[in-house]
Amino acid sequence: MSSLLLAVAGCSVAHSSTPPPDPAPVAARYLALGDSFTIGTGATPEQSFPARLTARASCAVALRNVAVNGYTTGDVIDDELPQLAAFGPTFVTLAIGANDIVHGESAGEYRAQVRRILAAIRAAGVKRVVTLPQPDWSKSPVARAFGEPAAIHARIVEANAILRDETAAAGGTYVDLFPLMESQAQAGRVARDGLHPSAEAYDAWAAELARRGVAPCG
Repeated sequence: MSSLLLAVAGCSVAHSSTPPPDPAPVAARYLALGDSFTIGTGATPEQSFPARLTARASCAVALRNVAVNGYTTGDVIDDELPQLAAFGPTFVTLAIGANDIVHGESAGEYRAQVRRILAAIRAAGVKRVVTLPQPDWSKSPVARAFGEPAAIHARIVEANAILRDETAAAGGTYVDLFPLMESQAQAGRVARDGLHPSAEAYDAWAAELARRGVAPCG
């Protein structure tokens, strides 16, 4: 018989021997690297900026978001970079640094780790690499638990400048969303945890990236 008809709870469900159609071919493979600001802590993974950016894509995109809450640059090197070979991305975003600040790593240590990450991405043959600044979490309600807000702000600005310079040196694209992020922090677009951006804030990052033509397709 070419098909089998089953009755379940008064409903008829047809099971055909005809195989389902092949899924739409994937035009881009997007690997998102980073920490809580990439995985979407404070919202959900579906509301993270990589997911919202993928939702705006003009082509079929396979997204793999391997970011982890609390991760440092060292953690990205150890646990996330192996996905380059496993996934074979055509497009990579990197947003990392807040936890390096929390753990007291120096600017020099951060620069060296960022340089290693970007070199590994390039060595994997990824041609489209985009980095993003960390938001101004010094203005979050619970920021004082991590130090004096003005000192945290200065470290954030310093780390973002390092990421910008190292990205340029590696031939990648640094997208300066920090003015938008600062305005969000000042407006209180913070999640219930009092630290991370809200779902609306993450979506605004994706909208701005898309507006600037930064997308997995292309």
